[in-house]
Amino acid sequence: MKEYWCIPPERNAEFVAKMEDVLEVYHRPYDPKRPVVCMDETCRQLFKQVRPPLPMRPGEPEKEDYEYERNGVADLFLFIEPLAGRRRATVTERRTAVDWAHRVKEVLDQDYPDADRVVLVMDNLNTHGVWSLYEAFPAPEARRLAERLEIHYTPKHGSWLNIAEIELSALSKQCLSRRIPDMATMREEVLAWSSRRNAKQVKVDWHFTTADARIKLKRLYPVL
Repeated sequence: MKEYWCIPPERNAEFVAKMEDVLEVYHRPYDPKRPVVCMDETCRQLFKQVRPPLPMRPGEPEKEDYEYERNGVADLFLFIEPLAGRRRATVTERRTAVDWAHRVKEVLDQDYPDADRVVLVMDNLNTHGVWSLYEAFPAPEARRLAERLEIHYTPKHGSWLNIAEIELSALSKQCLSRRIPDMATMREEVLAWSSRRNAKQVKVDWHFTTADARIKLKRLYPVL
């Protein structure tokens, strides 16, 4: 059985440059006028129970049948501001360029209407760019939104640099580690999870620095 994992390329100047760019962004002081927000997306299969689970009894856990029915796929966009402990998680039926553009507009206009710019950290997926705004909105509106973004891309094989991926891992373990039957239930569960985390202002305290990278990831740096 094969196993797959992301391995950073050896001695790659582009990887190093993007990595150090993101690390420097993470160590900026908190600025409500230029909040740092990380974004990632994922998808989850929806599974309906074929037979009702057997409820818990004294000394026995709940039991569910191994058989299930596939009920489509739910896509999920997650934005998190690590220093403020603020997140927005949205469940959709697709994750196209237009869907991404509408999620960005929600973040800019609803979550950060008073910010001069939102510093957005994300991976370089083909839908993640200002061009997607022009697919979703008229040119004046797309330009207005684009001018309020400062985008920083994580390098290829560098998804570990995206704090939103850490938050998605927490979401998967705390909320999505069971069968969820339909889109409505998925939306309810994700909203309840994100509301609870926001109420507690759960933050992410990032410690890894550029200086650390130059020591611990020295093998990635070009030799001059």
